[in-house]
Parts: sequence; C-alpha cells; structure tokens
Amino acid sequence: MKAELIQASIGLFVEKGFSATSIQDIVDRVGVTKGSFYYHFKSKEELLMHIQASYIDDLLTRQNQILESGQNAKDKLVKIVELLIRDIEEQGEIGKVYYREIRHLTPENAAVIRHKRAEFRDKIETVVKDGVQSGEFRAGLEPRIATFAILGVTNWSYQWFNPSGTLSVAELACMHTDFILNGMLAEKK
Repeated sequence: MKAELIQASIGLFVEKGFSATSIQDIVDRVGVTKGSFYYHFKSKEELLMHIQASYIDDLLTRQNQILESGQNAKDKLVKIVELLIRDIEEQGEIGKVYYREIRHLTPENAAVIRHKRAEFRDKIETVVKDGVQSGEFRAGLEPRIATFAILGVTNWSYQWFNPSGTLSVAELACMHTDFILNGMLAEKK
C-alpha cells in the first residue's frame, strides 16, 4: 500500500504539482481512504520528503559504486553522466518531482536534502580535481565551476528529454559526455 501511495503521488505531483495535489487526490487514485494514507505518512510533506530522500540516497549509492570502481577520472565522470541520464529513462517522474518540488519541504527537511545533493556534487568535483591532478583533464580547469556545468547540463535534461523519442538514453549520455569532455570547438588544422 505504501508503494502504491508513493507511485500515485509521484504521478500526481508531475501532472498537477505538489501544491495542487491533495491527499484526497492521492487516495482516490489508489482507491483507498485517507486513513490508509495517514497510516503510512503523517502529512503530504512527509511523503514528499520520503520521495526526495529515497531518490538522492539511491543516486548516492550508485555514485559510490562508480567511485569505488578503480577507473580513471574520465571513465568515472562518463559513468556518472550516464547514471544521471539513464535515470531519466528508469525513474523519469520521480526525477521531475525531485528537481521541481524541493521548494515545498520545510526548511529543516530541505536542508537535509540539500546536504545530500551537495555530497553528490562534491564527489563529482573530487573526480574533476583528480582528473586535473592526473593530467587527464586540462590544467587550469576550475573543478567547482566544471562540476556545476556538468550538473546543469545533465539535470536540465529532465525538463526536455523524452526517452521514447528519436534520441536514445545512450546517445544523449554520449553527446553530453562528449560536450563536457571536448567542448564545442572544432579541432584546429
């Protein structure tokens, strides 16, 4: 029942937004009473916090697997970009809720999620720093700014990318990775 409530709420939050979705909307979609909702969650905000925390915790777990793989910095960065893009296909709606609806969390809960987001970001920054130090990435690259750029490119894809469209997840991940690693300038002749 809890999983059904979560799935129904994710769909409704994507369709209507968090604010416009009522607990009644959620229980109507599942076909249960409000009592069933309150058995699992104290409030709609607690449900949103559960969705947010579950999503970022899963990303952190998968990111750590990549970081512990023993690969070089470039390969780790490629895998992290692929992780974020592939997530659009595998968990598209929850990703939209994750990126759009954090503003509806209490300041305390939002701080918890922002801390975890910062942890994810900091780990990417470390990969970039390692790549600069090893000579894989160009000297003078500012790791913090490069990390923000990487996350900006990949995270914004949730707003426009359709995995059922003409471009596959693998193709988009490859395009993003090429752009991130090689930029847009043509090779000088």
